[in-house]
Amino acid sequence: MAADFSRPGSLYGAVDLGARKQTLEAQARREAAGPSGAASADVIEVTSATFNAEVVERSLSVPVIVEATVSRAEQVRQFSGVMEKLAAEAAGAWVLARVDVEADPQLAQALRMRAVPTVYLAFQGQLMPLFEGPLPEAQLRQALSQVFEQLGMEPAAPAEDEPAEPPVDPELLAAEEAVEKGDLDAAAVAYERLLARSPSDEGAKIGLAGVGLLQRTQDLDPADVQRRVAGNADDVDAQTQAADLEMVNGQVDEAFDRLVAVVRRTRGADRDKARVHLLGLFDALPADDPSVSRARRALANALF
Repeated sequence: MAADFSRPGSLYGAVDLGARKQTLEAQARREAAGPSGAASADVIEVTSATFNAEVVERSLSVPVIVEATVSRAEQVRQFSGVMEKLAAEAAGAWVLARVDVEADPQLAQALRMRAVPTVYLAFQGQLMPLFEGPLPEAQLRQALSQVFEQLGMEPAAPAEDEPAEPPVDPELLAAEEAVEKGDLDAAAVAYERLLARSPSDEGAKIGLAGVGLLQRTQDLDPADVQRRVAGNADDVDAQTQAADLEMVNGQVDEAFDRLVAVVRRTRGADRDKARVHLLGLFDALPADDPSVSRARRALANALF
């Protein structure tokens, strides 16, 4: 079957492939929690069919924080993990209700969303918007604290032995803001400055690799790349571009397998070009990501 290189509708994925680590950890927590898939009793998954009962009616007895998000969007998964964490800390003082608006567009339309995620408060049967976009943990705590203070409630404080959230590095903030504005060149410069100061900063390394991935793919024609790959499997330029498009689409294993196969069947400069490109794609993920570990073993077998 031919690969699908269709471009996704947003920048989700490429810049935040590093969030896969948090996603895998969250998945493990959900699996450990049992077949219900919920991280805790304080987190519920809501659809248009259950919204009235799970959110509106429930809010008559306990405040409900509604997180309207896109579950496949790696850019917001870390934010979702923090929301789950705060809901667990609240110990029943409020409930987190999560809505996958991509799976339930009817509910997204009813909520009149403009950004992902959007967070709402349901209280005493009334739904009101709180804020849009993912917030760092410190800002999220402050925002919820202000909400519950207005309601005359005292949300649970973080555990005493929990380390304080470190301040956001200005260069990292500048890079993330540049990405949000679509200024990839400025984002790359900010990540490079951060790496020059802290060469071991994995987040900056992942961010720079993700920005490079976006820069390489933003002007590619997926249909043209697919034609070139189909016409000549040994066209290394086409194969590396195809792998980049697969990465942007979240098809990480497919991208790695593609380039390992090119390394296996080529020699000389072509083989080295494919190998170096694959190593660059590894940089877009945490070093301990399972897909990277598997692909490194496959690459070693292909080379030796």
